[in-house]
Amino acid sequence: MPNELDEWFVREVLVHERTLTQYLLRSWPRRDEVHDLRQEVYVRVYEAAARSRPATPRAFVFATARHLMTDRLRRSRVVSIEPVGDFESSNVYLIDEVSPERWFGTRQALRRLVEALDALPRRCREVVWLRRVEELSQNDVAQRLGISGRTVEKHLAKGMRLLADHLYGGGAPEPARRAPRSGADGDQGHGRQQED
Repeated sequence: MPNELDEWFVREVLVHERTLTQYLLRSWPRRDEVHDLRQEVYVRVYEAAARSRPATPRAFVFATARHLMTDRLRRSRVVSIEPVGDFESSNVYLIDEVSPERWFGTRQALRRLVEALDALPRRCREVVWLRRVEELSQNDVAQRLGISGRTVEKHLAKGMRLLADHLYGGGAPEPARRAPRSGADGDQGHGRQQED
C-alpha cells in the first residue's frame, strides 16, 4: 500500500521522467547507461526525500542527476595504482602538470569572477546564480523569486553583460550597494536594480 512518500514521489518526481530521460540522453555519452542513471537518480531523490522533502522537487531531481553524472565521471577518471617497481627502468617521469603559474592564474581568474558576482545588483546576482550555476529553468527561477519570466530574462541579460564587462572588458561592475543617483529624469544609478 503506497504511503505518503510514495504518493509524493509519483506526483512530484515521476512526472518528470520523460524530461529527465531526454536530459540524460543529451548529457551522458553512453546511451546504454541512461536507464541505470535514471534509476539511481530516483533512488537518491527518494532517500533524500525520506529525510526531508525538497522545496522544488523538479530542480532537485535535475541537480541530483548532474551530481550523479559528475560523480560517475570522477570515478571513471580514477586510475588504480599498482606497484611498478623501479621507475627509472620503466622511463616513467613524474611531472606536475599544474605549474605554480597556472595554478596562480586560475586562482586570480576565480577571484575576479567572485568579485564580479559580488558586485552585481542583488536580484541580478540571484538570477545569474540560479540560471547559470544551479541550471534552473527560467520558469523555476521566476517561481522561486516571485517574478515574471520576462523579468528573469532582463536580470540575466544585465547580469551577464556586467560580468562580461568586468571579466573581458577590464572594467568592474558598479557596486551593488551603491545609493541611487538622483537626476532630473528620476533615473536610478547604473549599479542598482529596482526590485520586482
